[in-house]
Amino acid sequence: MTRTIDIPVPNLTGTRAVLTGGSDGIGLVLARRLVAAGADLVLPVRNRGKGEAAAAEIRAQVPGASITLHELDLSSLESVAALAAALVAEGRPIDVLVANAGVMTPPERRTTADGFELQFGTNHLGHVALVAQLMPLLRAGRARVTTQLSVAANSNAVHWDDLQWERSYHPMRAYSSSKIAVGLFALELDRRSQAGDWGITSTVSHPGIAPTNLLASRPEIGRTAESREIRLIRRLSRWGIAGTPETAALPALLAATAPDTAGGRFYGPSRFRHMSGLPAEQPLYRRLRSVEDARRIWQLSEQLAHVSFPMDGATDLDQAARRLPA
Repeated sequence: MTRTIDIPVPNLTGTRAVLTGGSDGIGLVLARRLVAAGADLVLPVRNRGKGEAAAAEIRAQVPGASITLHELDLSSLESVAALAAALVAEGRPIDVLVANAGVMTPPERRTTADGFELQFGTNHLGHVALVAQLMPLLRAGRARVTTQLSVAANSNAVHWDDLQWERSYHPMRAYSSSKIAVGLFALELDRRSQAGDWGITSTVSHPGIAPTNLLASRPEIGRTAESREIRLIRRLSRWGIAGTPETAALPALLAATAPDTAGGRFYGPSRFRHMSGLPAEQPLYRRLRSVEDARRIWQLSEQLAHVSFPMDGATDLDQAARRLPA
């Protein structure tokens, strides 16, 4: 069963967009839609060859597409710092940042270059460090920052007592923990921006359920065969119950570009169990509603990622917190 759904995207000519995880799947769709709307796209990629292939594919579909490749390994704070330094040296304000990249459920515990559990270090700390070090450009562009979550952020919890899963490791719980953490951080970013007049609008989105490479065979993270889950998701997608990469990209696209989206809001698919369908604003997952948890993860993340944010956003946070959606 095929359903064609879409949303309009405003003219982005003259804007600069940065998109992580844009070389395949949902990210590749986001990359194509942003440049088709006229954005100058910065595409940081871990695999240069894969990035070049993605850029060539987009240019074939969107003649004249403006895409600049940079190297980025979110599992390395050194790599994040190198990308940020390069962009800051260019000096061009950033109008849109979509934190889309991620890694999901390595069967065995793995660590980043800095010794963090791979999912927490990549999905969360890598993006925290990137946002922190791009702050001058984000503030200059009064940027929209959209963070891609997952339905997994609606289950389990942040593993506060063992953030790095050193005592025991559970792939899906560790994934949920990382996605809840990055969601809490994104919402706190919006509160601090409002309180400190940073000019940044931070939103969160989730793609629903769609067949992507997150659950496919990934030898580099120890998954030598595709998971049973991805085979089921492919069937659900064919039946029209789950989405496709095209439809799953729409919530983040809406959050990052629509003129009427608001900071601190959550966007996702609107059909059955929010697995597919047109994007719309949704109530925050219960696990994302605690302002205390958000402040806690913010402080821990600054310490772990060795970054700091402006202090002015730390004032009047109680007033900003009252604007948190119910």
